[in-house]
Amino acid sequence: MTLTVFLMVLLAAAIHASWNALVKSTGDKVVSMTAVTVGHAPLALLAMPFVPMPKIEALPYLIGSVFIHTGYQLALMLAYRLGDFTQVYPIARGSGPALVMLFSVFVLGIAFSAPQLAAVALVVAGIFCLALLRQTDGLRNPQAVGAALMTGCFIASYSVVDGLGARAAGSAVGYIAWMTTINALVFAIIIGIVNRPALKAVFTQPQAQRTFVFGGAGSVLAYVMVVWAMTQAPIALVTALRETSTVFALFLGVVFLKERLTIGKVVATVLVLSGVLLLRMNG
Repeated sequence: MTLTVFLMVLLAAAIHASWNALVKSTGDKVVSMTAVTVGHAPLALLAMPFVPMPKIEALPYLIGSVFIHTGYQLALMLAYRLGDFTQVYPIARGSGPALVMLFSVFVLGIAFSAPQLAAVALVVAGIFCLALLRQTDGLRNPQAVGAALMTGCFIASYSVVDGLGARAAGSAVGYIAWMTTINALVFAIIIGIVNRPALKAVFTQPQAQRTFVFGGAGSVLAYVMVVWAMTQAPIALVTALRETSTVFALFLGVVFLKERLTIGKVVATVLVLSGVLLLRMNG
């Protein structure tokens, strides 16, 4: 993994944490998730005339990715409804890299060095430590944990599919532009059927409008960076590094949301950063 790819993924993680903090600050998670997802479309549509059309070989990945992302967004909303955000988010994000690594080794047949495996293990362990720090309903509620793990399965799935799809497409930006636009349309149709007031709120409520603009743009930009990185380095390593967004989220929570900093949080953060450093040295 080159320094450019490494820094690009870290920047994407910081952006990812920022838009999630924006979503966290809203009361209605259905409205905020709809705003972010539908908010992907404007930037993606603007990019389409200036980026290559995905090659036909990428079509199966493109279709599969839209279904997987839609499932991810619905699962994440369910998890947030059942449990605490600071529990659900790290469990969902932490399980993704572990599943991608297992898939890469046992299905794709990719060989990783012992330091690389150790680095991913440190990142995942640190993220799960963050999840276990607060004894809130998200931890004790098995339904919330189950929904978070289901979300993690979707994260692992779209990470692999989009990494392979972007390579087949010949352009990471072109691939993501088409995928996010179609996903935004599909998601808007689903929400319009099951919860029309939530879809309407995206375009009428000032807070939802801000989430639409900044959350949507931030989300798609961060993901373009990650998928591009997946065309340059092993998908499992990029996925693990991306989940340092949990550490950035912790920083934002302590500094801007005034959440309490504890020794446990510091230890968990050191684990993640140790994994990141080891990944950089051996990626």
